[in-house]
Amino acid sequence: MKKTNFDRYLEEQLEDPAFAARFKRAGEAWDVALQLAALREQAGLSQKDLAGKLKTSQQQISRLESPGYEGHSLSMLRCVAKVLHARVRVVLEADEPGKTGALAEETVPYRARRTVD
Repeated sequence: MKKTNFDRYLEEQLEDPAFAARFKRAGEAWDVALQLAALREQAGLSQKDLAGKLKTSQQQISRLESPGYEGHSLSMLRCVAKVLHARVRVVLEADEPGKTGALAEETVPYRARRTVD
């Protein structure tokens, strides 16, 4: 398939690490928004109906379903999922397989200390 001007522009912009990070975060927020809206619609609920079940406002549901919103809390997502008979799954992955973030200090295994009377 032939690349469009936008495809070439996006490739160029993605070379900037800051832009690439923002672009990835926007995609993640978009995914959450689409999933919430799809589950709500599958349940046959309007935003107002869902808001009523969650004892919140229709505006809050609209915000949760907005691709630009990044303030989703885990507790709110769990509440929405419960009402929509779904589950929340969060996956954290290392940027590169086998590579984890560097720690400032060595990890120390936890050991309970016993005191002698």
